[in-house]
Amino acid sequence: MHEQLDQYFGTLAGLLRGAEVTDRTSRTLSLSEGCEWVRKAAHEVHDAGNKIIFIGNGGSAGIASHLAIDFSKNGGLRSLAFNDPSALTCLGNDLGYENVFAKQLDFHARPGDLLIAISSSGRSPNILGAVKMARTRDCKVTTFSGFTEENELRRTGDVNFYVRSREYGFVEIAHLALCHAVLDIDMGWGRQV
Repeated sequence: MHEQLDQYFGTLAGLLRGAEVTDRTSRTLSLSEGCEWVRKAAHEVHDAGNKIIFIGNGGSAGIASHLAIDFSKNGGLRSLAFNDPSALTCLGNDLGYENVFAKQLDFHARPGDLLIAISSSGRSPNILGAVKMARTRDCKVTTFSGFTEENELRRTGDVNFYVRSREYGFVEIAHLALCHAVLDIDMGWGRQV
C-alpha cells in the first residue's frame, strides 16, 4: 500500500505541475500566467460589483459549490454556484438537462461576470451551452477540463486549464487544487511575515 500511495500522489503532483493552460486563441500560457489571470479577473469582477459563477456536473458540481463558498467566505469575492436542486430539476424537466446552466445564466448573468466552467470530460452539453450563453452576456470565461486533449471545452474560455488524465479522481482533484491554489495564494499563502 505504501508504494501505491507514493505512486498515486506522485502521479497527482505530476498532473498538477503539468496542467496545460491556453487562452482563447489556443496560445499556450504558463501555469502561473493562467492562475494569475483567474486571480486578477476574480478581483476585477468583484470590484466592478459583479460575480463569479461556478458550474459543474456530479463531482464537478461539488467542486463548484466548494469553491463558490470558499471564494465568498474566505476570499471575500462575490461568488455562487448554479446547482440548486430545485432549479436543476425544474429547468431540466421543462427545458432539457442540456439547458440547466445556460438558462440560469440567461436569468442572472450580467456583462462582466466571470463564469468558471468545470467538466472532467470537457464534453458536457450543459456546460458547453452555458459557455455559449455566457458569451452572449459578455461574461469572462475560465474552463477546467480533462480526459482527451481534443475536448471542446478547452477551446472556449478566455483561459483554459486542461489536466492530461482520463481518470475522474485525478482530474477532479486537480481542478479543485488549481482553483484553491489561486484563492489560497491570493489570501497570502506562502508569504513571509
